[in-house]
Order: sequence, then C-alpha cells, then structure tokens
Amino acid sequence: MANLQGFPFAITPAYAGDVAKRYVSEGKKVIRVLGSDAPYELIRAAGLCPVRLVSDDNLPTPDADALVGTANMSQSGRSLLQQIFNDKDALPLLLTHCDYETPQLFATLRQLFNDEELPARHIHFYDHLHQMRESSAKYNLTRAAQLHTWLADMSAISGNKASAQKLAFDTEIQEQQRTVLGELLKKRNDFNPRISGSQFHHCMAATMVYTPHEWCKRAASLLADIESGRAAELEDKTKERVIIAGLPQLNDRCYRELEAAGIHIVGDWQDWGDKRVAEPVLSDDWQTRVADPARTCPDYLIPALTRAQFIAGQISAVKARGVIYLTAKGDEASQWDAGFISGYLSQHGIDTGIWETGSSFPGTDTLFAVKQHSRAASAGERAAKDAASPRKPRPKPERSKKALASVADFGTYQREWFQSVRSSAEEGAPFGVVNANSPQEMLRAMGLPFVVNQWWASIVAAKQQSKRYASLLKANKYPGNVEAYSAQGIAAYFDKEPEQAPWGGLPQPQFLQTVLGSDATPRIFDHWARETGANLFMFERTVECRNDLYEDWWNKLPNDWKTELEPERVALLTSELKDAIAALEAHTGETFDMQAFTRIMTLVNEQEEYYRKTRDLLASTCPVPVSVVDTMPATMVPQWHRGTEWARDAAKAFYEEVKAKVDLGESVCSNEKLRLMWVGRGLWSNMQFYQRWQESHGAVFVWSMYLALAADGYIREFSGEDDALEALAARFVTMGDELRMPTWAGAWHVKEARTHHINGAVALSDADPFVLRALRKAGIPVLSLPLDNFDSNHGPDSFDEEISAFLASL
Repeated sequence: MANLQGFPFAITPAYAGDVAKRYVSEGKKVIRVLGSDAPYELIRAAGLCPVRLVSDDNLPTPDADALVGTANMSQSGRSLLQQIFNDKDALPLLLTHCDYETPQLFATLRQLFNDEELPARHIHFYDHLHQMRESSAKYNLTRAAQLHTWLADMSAISGNKASAQKLAFDTEIQEQQRTVLGELLKKRNDFNPRISGSQFHHCMAATMVYTPHEWCKRAASLLADIESGRAAELEDKTKERVIIAGLPQLNDRCYRELEAAGIHIVGDWQDWGDKRVAEPVLSDDWQTRVADPARTCPDYLIPALTRAQFIAGQISAVKARGVIYLTAKGDEASQWDAGFISGYLSQHGIDTGIWETGSSFPGTDTLFAVKQHSRAASAGERAAKDAASPRKPRPKPERSKKALASVADFGTYQREWFQSVRSSAEEGAPFGVVNANSPQEMLRAMGLPFVVNQWWASIVAAKQQSKRYASLLKANKYPGNVEAYSAQGIAAYFDKEPEQAPWGGLPQPQFLQTVLGSDATPRIFDHWARETGANLFMFERTVECRNDLYEDWWNKLPNDWKTELEPERVALLTSELKDAIAALEAHTGETFDMQAFTRIMTLVNEQEEYYRKTRDLLASTCPVPVSVVDTMPATMVPQWHRGTEWARDAAKAFYEEVKAKVDLGESVCSNEKLRLMWVGRGLWSNMQFYQRWQESHGAVFVWSMYLALAADGYIREFSGEDDALEALAARFVTMGDELRMPTWAGAWHVKEARTHHINGAVALSDADPFVLRALRKAGIPVLSLPLDNFDSNHGPDSFDEEISAFLASL
C-alpha cells in the first residue's frame, strides 16, 4: 500500500485536535469548523486557520448523552458536542446549515453558553441555503457578509485586522491543492491503482485539517514516492471495483471494512467524497461564489433521479462492477433514497446492493444477489399472499369519551368537506397536499383546495391504518418507519383499496408544498412528486443565527415581529411566497386575490385569539371541564381551515362551550388531583389513553401543544395589504422553533406548565431534550417514554406500569 508520507491513516477527533493545538502554538488563529459546506478559502483569506471538528462513532460521549440523550441526537452529533465540552481552550466555532442536526447543535450550544454551563467562546452560525433560486442566493449574500464581519472580528483579536478587511485569497495554493487532489483521484481510479479508497478519503479529509501549504507539501511527497516507484502498488490486483454512494462518510470505518472484503473503491459519491474535488476556487470575486446555492450542495437536497442517473453514467468511466448504496440506522435521508436509487440502477443492468453500515458487510456476491424486484411484481406477490390468507378482523380501539358537543360538529363538517374535496379532485379540479409548517393561507386566497399532510396522518392513525400503510411503503421500496408521520400522504398514493382507505382515500395531488425541515423531508416530497407527477415547491428552512435571543417570544412576536425577527429571514420567505404564488398561477390557472388574502389573515388572527382565550381559561380553572381529548381535535380540525369564517366561528363556539362549562362548575374529573402536560405529538390512534388515569389516579391531561401553540404561535398583527404577505412569512418563519428548538422551546413550556399549575409532564421521544431539562429545572417532574406517536411496534399501553409509578410519585 502507498506510504502516505505524514498523512494519518484516519483523521480522528484526537488527531485533528492535536493539529489545532500545534497551529495555536505556532501563533495561528484557529477556528474549529462544523459543516460540509463551510467556505474554508474565505476563512483562510481572512488570515485565520480553519480546522474541521471531526466526528467519531467510537468516541465516548458521557456529557452529551446526559444532556441530549441518545434518541435525540445522532452519535455523530453527540461526538461533536462532546469534543466541545472537552475543549478547554474554548477555540472559536463556526457551524453551517449543512443538515438538520447542525442547527439543533448550534441552538444547544447557544443555550449552554447563555446558561453558563459551558465556558464562553466565540461562535457563529453560517446559514447557507442550497435551493437554486435567486432569493436563496440573495439571502446567502447577506449571511456571507455577516460571516465576513465575524471573521474580521476574529482576525482583529489575533492582531490581523487589515487582512480581514481586505481579503487575501491565495488562489495559487488553492489551485495547486485542487490539482493534486485530481492527480490523487486518478491514482485511485487507475486500472493499476496506487492509492486505495480509504487513503484517498484520508487525503480529502486532511484538506479540512491542514493548511493548504502543509497539505500540498505532504501530498507532493506522496506523489513523488508513487511516481518514483518507492511507494508499493496496492497488493491485491483482483479487488472488485465498486462505487459507493448514499450516507455521508464522516470517518474511514466503512472504507476499511469494504477493502478488507476485497473491494477497491473507484467512486465515492456522498457529501464528503469525490464531488469536493471539483469545487471552484474562491478569488477576489468571493461574494458570488460563496453565495452560490450550488456550492457544496448536500445530497439530500438533490433529486434522487438526478443522482441515480449521474451514478449510472460513472460506471463505464471507472470500469466499476457495481454500486453499493450506504445507509445507517438513524440517517433518514439515505434510507428514503436507498430503494429507489438501487432499483433504478438495477433496472439499468447495474449490480447494486444496499448496505446498512452498522451491520457486517455480507460481501458483494451476497449483496448484489439481492435483486430489486419490480414494483408490479411486489404488488402482485402481495395480492397473491392476501388472497391465500383470509383477513383477520381488526380489533376496534376503545373510544375516548368527548365532553364537548362542538367537537362532534367539527368532525361532521370535516368529513363532509373532505368528501367534497375528493369529488372535485376526481373530476380534475386542482388539489394539493401541504405540510403543516407550510404557509397555507396563500392557497386559500387562490381558491385552491388542499389537505394538510399531518392531518391526514392523524386520520390514518385514528382509523388504525398505520401498519397497512407502512407495508404499502415497504412494498414500493420506501421505508415504512422513517419519519412515518410525514409519509402517510405518499403511502396513500399506493393505496388501491378504497374500501379500506381512510375516508375513501387521499386524492392524487396536483401540487405539493413543504418547508425543508428535517433531512428526510425533501427526500419524501421528492419521491412523492415524482411518483404522482405533482408540482413541488419546497420553502427554505432558515435558522435564527443570533447568539443572544429573547425567551418571551410569545409576548413579542404577535405585535412586534417586524423588529424582533431577523429581517433577512422574513424577506426570504416573503420572496418565496411570491415565487410559489406565481408557480401555482401558472400551473393551475387560478389567480391570487390580495383583498381576499388580507381578509383571510384577519380571520386567522381572530380565530387564534379565541384559542388564546380558551387556553387562558383552562389554565386558570381547577378542576378543568375538558381534557386534551377534547381540546386537541377541537383545535386541530378548525386549524386546518384557518382563514375561513367557519374556522373562526368554530374556535369561537369552542371557547363559548368551554366558558359555559366553567361557569356551571363542570369538571371532566371531579376527583382532580394531578394536572398533567403532554409533550409531543398527539396519540391520535389511542385518544382513550389520556382518560385512563382520571379514575385511577385523579390525573387529568390538561395541556398539549395543539391548543397552546395555536394561542401563542400564530397571531401576527398587520396593517393591511402592504404587509399582509410579510405577516404570513413572519408566522411561518419560526414554525417548529417554538416546540423543539433550544432557547425557544424550553422557556415557553415552563411558562405553560406554571400557568396551568402542572404537577407532571409525560413526553414522547420527539420532545426536545432541553424542554424536558427546562421543566425539570423548574421543579416539574417528567416521564419520558421511548416511543413516538406513530410507533407500529409499541404503544402507550406498553408503559402502563411506568406511568402508574410516575403518577404515584407526584
């Protein structure tokens, strides 16, 4: 094997940390960097020395585990957090928006710094966006300028202010580094290879740890040894040439395992792989290149078909036998693409296998022998199996008892509304599905009927169809248990049994809209749009980048959103709203009515004010006349119709009925002893669970996020048509932060717990750990259950003993 001449056999956290310490001892101002899309050349041009913070699956993470829990952050994320805990020098940190977890990590650090649980240090979040839109590029320019200012400040601390003010790009050494990387890539892909896939990975990783001058010096020695024959050729010439793709490879573990199995990697198409060789070199025209959304675009934002076609085109160029698509438990994006990409390649005659990297590698013969069956064959096999075995009657779940008459009226309206939408969609009228955090009011102003994806998921759960829908996804090469709550819409597309489908089935959408929330979100919607032919619009998900953030957002945002929110975030979403409206007008032929939209926004504010009054009334009433069994559906059904007079009047009727019960002194549990908070999504498939503890323990679930968020999260006052669209952007730009983002979510939950006189909280696995931490610090006991609201293997009934013991302890 070629001698790496000073390149380590793996870039580990310890090795990268030692390099950082050496550079500090040499007088360099070191910046530790997290994120695959960090602009290293810009940092260096400011006279600073970036050194990547390297994750490691084997690094013990006791502090991170205790803080965030193993279920709420990946091992990679926890290893990064642990290293920050371990860094006694408190070196400056730069984080980027390369995935869903890094913003969570930034918010976690912000919370820890503000709570003085970590030593103060300089930290900056660079919110670079990757959708190919003019609005995203404009936003990136603003964020790049902010990054430049921060780098100038860091440079000034090191006594190099002039360098930061006038960036000094060493384009010659950058070009040299890229040229050498290209030469090393050729040595790896040559038919008599002189460098292995793991070695090239080390060389690539080293570019983000060493300075370019040191890296080029080491690489030149390696190339000289190869050219002179001093470095031995790879020992085994019979190794199979394979391309790997999929899961981002943050260390060399899978490379070494593949090479030990007789594989030579000749293509590495993931976020930290070969595509980085072709990245353009930054120069004095740095703003345009840094702001380019295409720069270091992560794979999870690139359509699966585009990637599959690209990989297929690489096979003959590098004479690869086939492709190994890498996944891992916990990485949702790679799991959502694995079946489609491997199936596409197999259908084009390319040997392909899916390897979950946490398991032992089975060998290429075994892996490639697992043929990708066609979708038609899978469906046929399933039909034959169903015909051979009679269906067992599905047990009916125990029904919850409702205390509100208005809930029944809401349900009747919802069913009748949905049937009218189904009928018009079947006749060819435009119809769409949107995620809950996507701005829906604009659709209503265009007269476009739509269903909210998460509402449909609650119907699937309530009708006990979750397991069947998981089977439909698996039969069509998609995961059935990866962000399942957001995948029930695409599952409905494969449901060809209307007699079983909830409410007759979800119509096939003509348009889809979502916000880029989790890493799995663009993957689900990309496949959904391709399967159905629907027009897809994905709004960017921006991040609150300020290090100091107010906690009482519920008081500030309704009236003062123009001064309290970062203006670039609101401006971006406003621009995207205009783009989305224009796209829908072209696609559907409908027209956006600004006067109607302004009226809709007014109705929404009126509706949410009724929810606020209801929430406040229940918070101050003991015993309560209703529980979350009533308040959840009473809130959510009208919420899906926000902006209509019916929804406003439904919220009003909800408040008036609750008020009447309070005035009459009615209670849902006359023996109320304990008031409970439910943290997380609702158990729509088992609402009776919430009532089970009233008779046995006098425990009432009085709080859920549904009514509380409606009360505090939606109201945005505006003056008229001039700022109505901005007000809508201001409503949705923070959507989700209130529930799961550190700094935002913890203080709000504590406020809600105190005003509702909560004795204890029960949480699902999707709850933000800082929410639970904040509740406990406020003296509120918390029981955290290891399940989600769509768990097909376990239900809340499995934890009766734990819940009983918890209630007995309060």
